[in-house]
Amino acid sequence: MRSKWMGIVALGAAVCAAIAGAALARGDGPAAVPASPLAALAGAWTLERVDNVLPDGRHVQLYGPQPQGQLLIDAQGRYALQMVRAQRARFALGDKAKGTPGEYRAAALDGNAHYGRLDVSASALRFRIEHASFPNWDGSEQVRPYTLKGDELVYTVPTPTSGGQATGEVAWRRQR
Repeated sequence: MRSKWMGIVALGAAVCAAIAGAALARGDGPAAVPASPLAALAGAWTLERVDNVLPDGRHVQLYGPQPQGQLLIDAQGRYALQMVRAQRARFALGDKAKGTPGEYRAAALDGNAHYGRLDVSASALRFRIEHASFPNWDGSEQVRPYTLKGDELVYTVPTPTSGGQATGEVAWRRQR
């Protein structure tokens, strides 16, 4: 009798495992728990917003209402980040070496890019920047408090390059 019950229990466990495995394979079940904070962020992200938040709570959109960009993070912590204003003026002569002072200024202010290594804790990102479009950031380390809620990553920039009393806020959406 005991072996009959053990057989029934084993069969039930096998059926449950098969159903759970099929649900996970289809994406119906719970996602696997990442092994580390870095594992939770590894992948490709699309830029949603880049704002400076002023002391009175107002938001200033640094790259316009629909900025474009990507953040790519690999499993070893290498990253590449690019963000640009969606609508950018072209150089009149079509030659990067022959721009006007205004064209150079707009090109510098309408985008930001950097790459390097990323260290991730439960509450902060540490960008170890190897090179950046803003040369003052080359070789620097920058810590950004962050939150991850589902497929949205938001981090704050305590002292944005635009200066003033603002705090930067950058939001990314995981690409699926």
